[in-house]
Amino acid sequence: MANWIRFEHAGNINFGQLVDDTIRIYAGEMFGDNHATGETIPRAAVSLLTPCVPGKLLGLWNNFHQRAEKEGLTRPLHPLYFAKTDNCYLAPEQTIRQPASYKGPVIFEGELGVVIGKTCRAISPAQADDYIFGYTCVNDVTAVGILNADPSFAQWGRSKSFDTVGPIGPVIASGIEPDQLVVRSLVNGVEKQNYPVTDMFYRPREIVSLLSHDMTLNPGDVIACATSIGAERMRKGSTVEIEIAGIGVLRNRFE
Repeated sequence: MANWIRFEHAGNINFGQLVDDTIRIYAGEMFGDNHATGETIPRAAVSLLTPCVPGKLLGLWNNFHQRAEKEGLTRPLHPLYFAKTDNCYLAPEQTIRQPASYKGPVIFEGELGVVIGKTCRAISPAQADDYIFGYTCVNDVTAVGILNADPSFAQWGRSKSFDTVGPIGPVIASGIEPDQLVVRSLVNGVEKQNYPVTDMFYRPREIVSLLSHDMTLNPGDVIACATSIGAERMRKGSTVEIEIAGIGVLRNRFE
């Protein structure tokens, strides 16, 4: 098991493995050939970046039994997904901001993120572990009032792609079993979401397989596995934490 991290220090961007409160610095490419340099740096001495820079972030919708039951939905025949654009990515501890062109409610959605490690096309679920680099936390922030504001067109792209509405991190955890994970979301320390991956209609390995038959998945791409019940509106000044044991806590403030 390893926790991979990207960070900025003294004007330089680096990556490495986080071990307790120390970063072991690596050289090369996170998703390619790399090696430990032998250098270390305290975690407190750096600024965290998103643990990868996805070429695309795909987010699932309606992937949990409990939420589907509450909202009167049924299991989809194929994972339902949308794309968040690359301008929205936000590092841990940075500020989520109310979109300037939209004054309505903005909600958090705590989710498990699957990070692709190598080019992936038309694979089976049994092959998925060979293509998954690891797992991270995602806050799929949504300007929810926009989503169905126009009855002629559901605005998934716009509602989920404003600047700062795609927090990812704090690390990519490799070598963990995704089906054993539990996602928690807290607002100002109060738990709002607590749900197991086992409640998914489509679990991570099957998601990667099915989406790889739709499109090529590339190293660094992230798939957010959808959220369960408990997502709600963020209030100005609130701190939202997405916590998954084995990965860590993705913490951001909303303004």
